[in-house]
Amino acid sequence: MARVLLENINKKFGDVNAVKNVNLEIKDQEFVVLVGPSGCGKTTTLRMVAGLEEITEGKIYIGNRLINDVPPKDRNIAMVFQNYALYPHMKVYDNMAFGLKLRGTAKHEIKKMVGETAQVLGLDNLLDRYPKQLSGGQRQRVALGRAIVRRPEVFLMDEPLSNLDAKLRVQMRAELQRIHKTLKATIIYVTHDQVEAMTLGQRIAVILNGELQQCDEPLKVYSQPSNRFVAGFIGSPPMNFVGGKVTKKDGNYSFESESFSIPVPLEVDGQLAGYVDKEVVFGIRPEDIWDVPSSAWIQQKILLESTVDFREIIGSETYLYLKVGRSQLVSRVNGMCNASSGSKFGIVINLNRIHFFDPASQTAII
Repeated sequence: MARVLLENINKKFGDVNAVKNVNLEIKDQEFVVLVGPSGCGKTTTLRMVAGLEEITEGKIYIGNRLINDVPPKDRNIAMVFQNYALYPHMKVYDNMAFGLKLRGTAKHEIKKMVGETAQVLGLDNLLDRYPKQLSGGQRQRVALGRAIVRRPEVFLMDEPLSNLDAKLRVQMRAELQRIHKTLKATIIYVTHDQVEAMTLGQRIAVILNGELQQCDEPLKVYSQPSNRFVAGFIGSPPMNFVGGKVTKKDGNYSFESESFSIPVPLEVDGQLAGYVDKEVVFGIRPEDIWDVPSSAWIQQKILLESTVDFREIIGSETYLYLKVGRSQLVSRVNGMCNASSGSKFGIVINLNRIHFFDPASQTAII
């Protein structure tokens, strides 16, 4: 396996700059997920690494080798696509062995490599079947097997689970984590699904409009988003945002909106010093808005009165869509909460988990 290094990568389609000055290093044996909305440039970036798209500007290295002008077949990478792209007239064994046969690999080596890969993927009892005799999850494992059997330096995966149903996607996410651990592979994985990104990636790279917004460990991206887009894109339901102003009275900072007022904890209030009497955007995640009975453990908090607009019962938890004055907030509470539409509901804001964003630059202040 090998590291992948992207230096100032740009891709233009005519006047459209699809990828803008992306700098990213994927370390040897690391699982990195490129995530963002449709059309953000994540697949184009992956295709440039694969050699399926020409680079307009910049450099790409695999290991210590510059690959800008290296043909795709000579890059020693393997790509798994959204569609399985299996040969319907070939059995599983032949689908997995096809690339090795083209490379002139000896028959006994092919048999050994396919056998070992099939065992890793749990396909050893399916080698004599045709793709039409397999489930969606099994077909995707065959597509993975065809890539793995070549022992490439880097695996490139373009939304490989998006055609599977919800249950199979969960199973295949676990399967991919196990495969990565077993093979110690370098993997670049593209998805628009932030849940996939959070559960799979050792690091996640969030992309918007062709620009890299933030790249870090999943929990750090979640808890310390670099800007408002990252804060709103990562997390389900997304972070709540309310516009307002920072005020300072008797040395104490507060956030004031049309709907409510929030004191700012002393540990972080200094970061708002340059925003006194200026507009900011307040952010709070749904799981940091608590119902009163469950909030006893929170040390720094404030109670607000709200009205329940409607609720979504998920099972173990319930999402409450609330009105606080003119503002709308979403709270994630215990599934046993019996708040009903139209009822008054007391909520507790965990002040240790509040965020603030600059409304002009969209960057995080706290």
